[in-house]
Amino acid sequence: MPLSDPAAKIRLAGASKRFPVRDGELEALQPTDLAVRPQEFVALVGPSGCGKSTILNLAAGLLRPTDGAVFYDEQPVTTLNRAVGYMTQKDTLLPWRHAADNIRIALELRCRAVPRGEAAARVAQIIELIGLKGFEQHFPAQLSGGMRKRVALARTLIYEPETLLMDEPFGALDAQLKLLLLDQLQSLTALRRMTVVFVTHDLGEAITLADRVIVFSARPGRIRAIREIDLPRPRDVFKVRFTEHFARLHEELWDELKDEVVKGTDV
Repeated sequence: MPLSDPAAKIRLAGASKRFPVRDGELEALQPTDLAVRPQEFVALVGPSGCGKSTILNLAAGLLRPTDGAVFYDEQPVTTLNRAVGYMTQKDTLLPWRHAADNIRIALELRCRAVPRGEAAARVAQIIELIGLKGFEQHFPAQLSGGMRKRVALARTLIYEPETLLMDEPFGALDAQLKLLLLDQLQSLTALRRMTVVFVTHDLGEAITLADRVIVFSARPGRIRAIREIDLPRPRDVFKVRFTEHFARLHEELWDELKDEVVKGTDV
């Protein structure tokens, strides 16, 4: 899509980011042009430190670009972007609150006007949807890693953000559990018609989920390649990995990524 297209949900226009360090500045992200379509699932891959998480923070309004600009629905992002939900690597659950209360806290903080009865109904609905029925009164220490991730995802989804920003949310899980959560994420974001920007180091994960995969260079990050993922939907997150087309996409993207991964280890 054209970078000036007013239909873009998220748009970076020459956005860069430099951070002050003891002996000067660290350039994390070179000037970047990027447009994310409404209801598109975009995956960002690249070496550690290449600016992937910086892009999420810019879109969320947690950081301001050093140069250029960031737009959401073609409005400049100059403060906290309340239209997005942000799920990080750490689940950040409150240990003294059980699962239902950890989910409810999002409504307490983001939607103060929601009546108590409506809030309880919304919590019950998202618990059913996310597969947490029966675990509502369990505290985080009583939950498995996968259950904790489900609680964190439910907490992010309950206030119905238009856009979901995800920074390696399932990176620490075992392969089987990750597949289950990827399948659930695919279904939920399609059901809610959400725009998703998903950061991952797992190229297979990116191809499985995304409409487009964007490969970044080693730091300072720049877009090295953009690849449309033309696998049909809905996707079987397990079986799709054994198709010839998936293998070809993986090979093409790895050819773009492997040299950058080597460079990234030297940064």
